[in-house]
Amino acid sequence: MMRINVQYILPLVLLILVLAGAGCLGTKSVPVNKTTPPAVLVDYHRTGGTSGTNDRLVIFTNGVAALSEGSATTEITLNATDLALLSVLFNESDFAQLQANYPAPHQSSALTTYAVTYMGKTVTAQETDIPPSLETIIDKLDSLLATASPQKTTYPTFNFTP
Repeated sequence: MMRINVQYILPLVLLILVLAGAGCLGTKSVPVNKTTPPAVLVDYHRTGGTSGTNDRLVIFTNGVAALSEGSATTEITLNATDLALLSVLFNESDFAQLQANYPAPHQSSALTTYAVTYMGKTVTAQETDIPPSLETIIDKLDSLLATASPQKTTYPTFNFTP
């Protein structure tokens, strides 16, 4: 008759229970962030001119704005009021009704080219052929670039008069 040593049974039973329990625990999944990233509200790019300008302003729907002038970049945050004023400005300027392109009648490398994208529509214009409604938008975006030029960390203020 075979004799079972009790001193080995208890650890063996505990080991079997631990291994069986570990299989029942399942795996813990990493929580997935279901937040939708912000969309681009305004993308403004001005290039050329006598000084070789290359400036860009991208404003996202969450109020974050990325500014780059040449190789310098910075980020600012606009509040809900400023975002609403931008929407009013674009709507009152009938941006949706503008043509896609306004080339200058006489081409020159010294002309500044402006590209404005709002809600997926892009309008490009050159310095000497900017429709008045687009000029109002460009003026406001230029003032934002000037107010919040890279390396500044202060909050920009707008002087909107829609």
